[in-house]
Amino acid sequence: MKLETDEFRVREGSTVKLRKWPTRVKPLYGSHQAYRKLLEQHVDGLSEQQQLLYSSNGNAVLLIFQAMDAAGKDGVIKHVMSGVNPQGCQVFSFKHPTPTELLHDFLWRTTLDLPERGRIGIFNRSYYEEVLIARVHPEILLNEGLPILPKETQDSIWHQRYHSIVELERHLFRNGTRIIKFFLHLSRDEQRKRFLARIDEPEKNWKFSLADIEEREFWKEYMKAYEKCLSATSTDFAPWYVVPADDKANSRLIVSAVVLETLKALKMQYPKTTPTRRRELLAIRKRLSK
Repeated sequence: MKLETDEFRVREGSTVKLRKWPTRVKPLYGSHQAYRKLLEQHVDGLSEQQQLLYSSNGNAVLLIFQAMDAAGKDGVIKHVMSGVNPQGCQVFSFKHPTPTELLHDFLWRTTLDLPERGRIGIFNRSYYEEVLIARVHPEILLNEGLPILPKETQDSIWHQRYHSIVELERHLFRNGTRIIKFFLHLSRDEQRKRFLARIDEPEKNWKFSLADIEEREFWKEYMKAYEKCLSATSTDFAPWYVVPADDKANSRLIVSAVVLETLKALKMQYPKTTPTRRRELLAIRKRLSK
């Protein structure tokens, strides 16, 4: 199957209905060996592009991953970024806000970890939690120290947050950061199977908690929150990709292809040596030859 990344991209201005987006597509590989070979090709390409990104020092790349529990975010990050130089890549996982973070606006804590030019930053969950879990559990807002707002303003808080997110991402784009956002789209049945595996396989027990099964009860609410979020915040300059996640191998191939495609589109080149720099290098070479 030929990989067309645009099939998974959410168009700006479109209304997302997740029931119309597949959680599984036809395998992009014919065998496990073919999968390994294709992923290796993507990883090698990413390694080359990351070196160009680092040396040209003109852009930064931010990858955002959001998903329901057990969708495979950690595995995607581990396998797709396995060939990238650790010096040029950082991964940040955002859990419950600290008391200090709660004293600031909802975007503050993540902006502190945005990637520098020349580097790739990965957010394993992100500021989008503030329009996802906070929307499913609005009582979370009570701990955020927000000013008391009139009823009509309370109802529009999510639209205000969407607007703040889009404007932040627009600002980052204007200043050289390319943002790619992935929603790993897992089916409820596949999540159940993976939860059972975490219970039945001792080496996976640590991954599972009672909170996971409790959040599963809010599946419909989460899907609605994701639909509204994806519809409101997927833009041409910071697109969302809905990645079918029931097949882990497929999801890794799709993500790696999207990232590689985005990096290649930057058309980066290694810095050119100036005549002055060339003379300096020749002088150094002459000294080393003695």
